[in-house]
Amino acid sequence: MPAYGFAHLRSRRNHSDVIEYLNRIQATLDPFDGRFVIHGPPAEVVEGTWPGSMVLIEFPDLAEARAWYDSPAYRAILRLRADHIEGDLLLIEGVGPNYDPAERGRALRAQAEQAGRPAT
Repeated sequence: MPAYGFAHLRSRRNHSDVIEYLNRIQATLDPFDGRFVIHGPPAEVVEGTWPGSMVLIEFPDLAEARAWYDSPAYRAILRLRADHIEGDLLLIEGVGPNYDPAERGRALRAQAEQAGRPAT
């Protein structure tokens, strides 16, 4: 099942460290089959607000995503970004090709009923 590294970057500074980070990050992703899916273009906000930009990196699975984040190669460059860009980074498992959102709804309803709280 694919997994993703998702970053919400709220503030950016074009610091030389950030440029060095950008020059070096792909080499940290390659051993874990990580690839950029989204890398910071302006988003078209159609509901709510979205301050900042986003980055989405795909991995074959959550174990590879975690291994990348914890790797010595990535840890060596992490501060180059984190010291100059405020944001959040999440590692999250994706859904498979047969994902059914109605099944998720049924599971949530069952959980609510089991807890004695009918789903409203």
